[in-house]
Order: sequence, then structure tokens, then C-alpha cells
Amino acid sequence: MGIHEKLKALLASEATTMTEISRRLLCEKGRHLTMNNLSRKLRMKTIKFEEVNEIANLLGYDIDFKKRI
Repeated sequence: MGIHEKLKALLASEATTMTEISRRLLCEKGRHLTMNNLSRKLRMKTIKFEEVNEIANLLGYDIDFKKRI
């Protein structure tokens, strides 16, 4: 499962949309990232880790790296 699918699943579980995330990024972080740009970055797999981390923070999540056993 790629970042696009994971982020879409996370948005669905939080009952929010990419449009709402785009609006919140602008209002809360002063970051202008339209829903179309966000969607394109996810589809093309060009989204930056910092952008994914900002979205996770907006939704109240932390990104955690775990050592494989």
C-alpha cells in the first residue's frame, strides 16, 4: 500500500477530505496547497515527507518508524 492509499484511508477514518486538509493547511500553517496539487503529488508520488508529516499533525497523528523484527 502506497502513501496515496494510506493517506486516503486515514482521511476516511477521520471523516475528512483532502479539500478540508488543504483549507486547514492554509488557515493553520499558512501553507497554500490546493486539493488538486495535493492529489497530484500523491498520485505522482512526489509528496515530501514534511508535507505528509504536516497532514498527520493536523489529524492528530505521529509518524513512527519501527525496527522490523
